[in-house]
Amino acid sequence: MDWGEGHYENIGAEVLPAAEAVVSAAAPRSGEHIVDLGCGHGNAALLAAARGARVTGIDPATRLLEVAARRVAERSLEATFLEGVADAMPLPDATADAIVSVFGVVFAPDAPAAAQEIARVAAPTSRVVLSAWRPRGAIALIARLRTEALNRAKGATTGATTGLPPFAWHDASALQELFEPYGFAVSIADAALPIAASSADAFMDGQFRDHPGWLEAGRVLDGRAVETLRREALEVLIDANEDPSGFRIMSDYAVATLRRGTA
Repeated sequence: MDWGEGHYENIGAEVLPAAEAVVSAAAPRSGEHIVDLGCGHGNAALLAAARGARVTGIDPATRLLEVAARRVAERSLEATFLEGVADAMPLPDATADAIVSVFGVVFAPDAPAAAQEIARVAAPTSRVVLSAWRPRGAIALIARLRTEALNRAKGATTGATTGLPPFAWHDASALQELFEPYGFAVSIADAALPIAASSADAFMDGQFRDHPGWLEAGRVLDGRAVETLRREALEVLIDANEDPSGFRIMSDYAVATLRRGTA
């Protein structure tokens, strides 16, 4: 999936509260080096830079890196943005006081490789804070429906069918097992993100316009399959809607904090 496709910055505006929760948990101090892994259009990077941190944003999507750089400049802040992925960050060993990731590293295809790279870049005394969707609720269900439709269209017989990352980044036990060999201790906090629109139809219009995953579905599936997928997604969203006069649902996620040394 090309996260630079579409207008992910519109999606990014919706998840800003999660970025605020992650940065607040990381508590960056002035002068610290903070890495925003999977930075997208720069939500967490901007928040950390506003606290006086030295920020490096890492993302594979060149267009989003350009958007992030413009946002930093518009606010007269400073940050460096580099192209890279979770298991190959263009940074020296042990140079990050903290690594944050807002629904970014959770989509790394190889969780052990990402963990090893995070441990390499993180300083001996450091913390890592990431947000991860919990595999429940309407958004998780429509993501699964989308992935299953794409797999059918592509003739896939293996691979993810849940629409969610293959590793349980939201689970404390799974994270502890993954990161304990590198000296990290893990804690988890529950959170929920409100997602709203004028209607469920309007929300899905935005997804097909802005979100790379739904753009891929519109491109790969034939017209009838797209109509079926949209109808099934709408049924899920309407059933979960909490606002009779519009559209509003809550999407559960976890904020995981990993600490090494006395960070």
